[in-house]
Amino acid sequence: MAIYGIALGVISSTACRNATRSVPFTVFDQMSPAEITEELKRRFRRARRVVVLTGAGISAESGVPTFRGGGGSAVWRGFPFEQISSAEMLARDPALVWEWFNYRRQVISQARPNAAHRALAEWEKRFQSLVVITQNIDDLHRAAGSRTVLELHGNIWRVRCLSCGRVTENRQVPLREIPPTCTCGGMLRPDVVLFGEALPGEVLHRAQAEAARCELFFIVGTSAIVYPAAYLPVIAKHGGAYVVEVNPETTPVSSLVDVTLSGKAGEVLPALSEA
Repeated sequence: MAIYGIALGVISSTACRNATRSVPFTVFDQMSPAEITEELKRRFRRARRVVVLTGAGISAESGVPTFRGGGGSAVWRGFPFEQISSAEMLARDPALVWEWFNYRRQVISQARPNAAHRALAEWEKRFQSLVVITQNIDDLHRAAGSRTVLELHGNIWRVRCLSCGRVTENRQVPLREIPPTCTCGGMLRPDVVLFGEALPGEVLHRAQAEAARCELFFIVGTSAIVYPAAYLPVIAKHGGAYVVEVNPETTPVSSLVDVTLSGKAGEVLPALSEA
């Protein structure tokens, strides 16, 4: 477990969402859901501890936009995603940031869990331990029934007071007050990780620990190239886990995994449940 210890020490002190180093890329063999190998079926049937890392791709199948223009292009009122969703912008113009999040909340409120979310919720009944580690902030995993969800980037339906530090749920759509205020009179902020901020240490440490001791590790709907989340499949691999990627396209992480199931999560995961 030396690799896990090294990774833990490196990323817990330097982790920021805007780190964008990539893992090495090589082309890897892929298969469709209909071609799930006997090896994967066997491991799936026998596994006790399973971890699933999910990203924007799984929520996109529920109609949630990625909200990323790419290449610094504008996504809202002329602002790039990395600017309007940054800690710097929150400090400079909190009302503007809250207008942006108010818009996002209205969009996400229309989304519902898809077949992939529901399949993962069912997996909790199948395995001794099923942990979902998500980079998404939309809360769709819990809406589907998943109980053990580690939110690396927070939750758009939670707010945190900048004065008293209290964290509460707020599902007002649209918000009645911008920026919203706490009962103590302090200003609230979205309880999410903004650009320029570190991931919550306690959540990250638990995610690393779960990755280190699982037998099966799934990467679903994410290229897993943004650190520190990109370390998780590496930690799992060095811990002896069988690593499975589910994605419609080849990604930089494809060279690391044991097998890639090519297709939409909403098709692949239910098919695997029945394999």
